[in-house]
Amino acid sequence: METNQTNNRGLKVAAFGGGCFWCTEAVFKMLRGVTSVRPGYAGGYTQNPTYEEVLNGATGHAEVVRIEYDPAIIAFEKLLTVFFASHDPSQLNRQGNDVGTQYRSVVFYTSPEQIGAADKMIKEINESSTAGDPVVTEVVPLEAFYEAEDYHKDYYERNKNAGYCQLVINPKIEKVQKKFAELLKEITA
Repeated sequence: METNQTNNRGLKVAAFGGGCFWCTEAVFKMLRGVTSVRPGYAGGYTQNPTYEEVLNGATGHAEVVRIEYDPAIIAFEKLLTVFFASHDPSQLNRQGNDVGTQYRSVVFYTSPEQIGAADKMIKEINESSTAGDPVVTEVVPLEAFYEAEDYHKDYYERNKNAGYCQLVINPKIEKVQKKFAELLKEITA
């Protein structure tokens, strides 16, 4: 279980739930300044939950990613922008065909600055959108983070040809690559 907001290398911590953590992990791993992305569970009431427990909705946890990032390279506000653009924050307790509270849209803040930035961005999105549903993203403190089982880590990288990756994750990655090219890590062969 982890909750810290910074580490001894000056990196900061952010945590987001935007549906399936396989998708969210793949998106944030592409960004410059992001040094670590780990899938896991947060926001529930059960200690040390398993994937099966979270999947059936018995723990109250959301599937999330815990991100370590260098604020000198990428600001939290940029992470928020990518987060809100890479999923539908107006869907309550679902993302596409993934349905349940474990797939809710949520920002788990680790500092007062993060809560302020998240609240401000949600307000701006709601005020700028005259059509569509309002943002239902929760903004709550990161009280505990439980790392997911090893087979969830780097899921997209290890399963690029799987149907879910092709149909669900690839379109999200392509959208982020197109919309946020200036934030992407350089790809080396």
